[in-house]
Amino acid sequence: MKTPRRHGVAVLLVLLMCASYFLLYNHPSFTGSSRDANDTHVGQQEHLRQPTEAAPARTTKPHPPALQGYLGIIDHKPLKMHCQTCSLVSSSGHLIGGRRGEEIDKADCVIRMNDAPTARGYSRDVGNRTSLRVIAHSSVQRVLRNRNELLNSSGDTVFIFWGPSMYMRRDGKGLVYNNLRLMKQVLPKLKVYIVSLQRMLQFDELFKKETGKDRRISKSWLSTGWFTMTIALELCDRVNVYGMVAPDYCREPHHHSVPYHYYEPRGQDECVMYISHERGRKGSHHRFITEKRVFADWARTLNIHFYQPDWTPKPLPANLTAETTAAAAPKKT
Repeated sequence: MKTPRRHGVAVLLVLLMCASYFLLYNHPSFTGSSRDANDTHVGQQEHLRQPTEAAPARTTKPHPPALQGYLGIIDHKPLKMHCQTCSLVSSSGHLIGGRRGEEIDKADCVIRMNDAPTARGYSRDVGNRTSLRVIAHSSVQRVLRNRNELLNSSGDTVFIFWGPSMYMRRDGKGLVYNNLRLMKQVLPKLKVYIVSLQRMLQFDELFKKETGKDRRISKSWLSTGWFTMTIALELCDRVNVYGMVAPDYCREPHHHSVPYHYYEPRGQDECVMYISHERGRKGSHHRFITEKRVFADWARTLNIHFYQPDWTPKPLPANLTAETTAAAAPKKT
């Protein structure tokens, strides 16, 4: 009697399970989800059979080129930097009242010189941003005195320092070089670079090639403006120069009298400074006007433009061609 009962119970359980599966399978939610899953699977198969469109390529920024001759103060690695448009801001008093600050800041990179400030109410005329600052060995102490403005809040600013080999030597006797290493150790986030000895010699050779003058024999120093303009041509596709006058500006009878530095309103008159240095024969001088003649020549063939004051180079004499000027112009490294 026990065996038939057990068989009956087993049969009953099987029937209950079948009924449960039947009800569950025919439940709307189950049917819908199954169909959705089946539709998804079919859609995936259909998608695989269709020709696939190429996924949009990721636009990655190209790595900026290495600029040979500008070396990190600690690791001696070359500077890597490139800008499409650059605002090269001089330190001239011509900038005051021009209200070019917003225009200057719109460039990809903004280049300044020595300890020229942007705070203290000058930003309306000279802008706020600084991407690159080129500094002479003789201006290091002034930069350090204004370190809260120029160094501590510099952000991503790159600093390039230049100077004669006696100050930049790496054997422990280079005073400026030692100070720059110490500055980098105290402020490790600063991007500090120096102009190598070989590159310094190339700057001298470029000046001689362009002017026919050996700066050492003529007892002159290249100005920070010379270094800055040449560096700008290496890293920028277009250079907009603010506050640099034309070579013959100071010969004009009614030229405006402005201070040599916009942030030193009681300082020496700019044209007086230019002419005295150009005529100087004893001691060390800058050949400001000679350098500006070279810049004007370069602007005839290269993408250089002058603002505040606004001017364009005069046409070449009939016996010269633009190709003659372009042959000596600095090339990107």
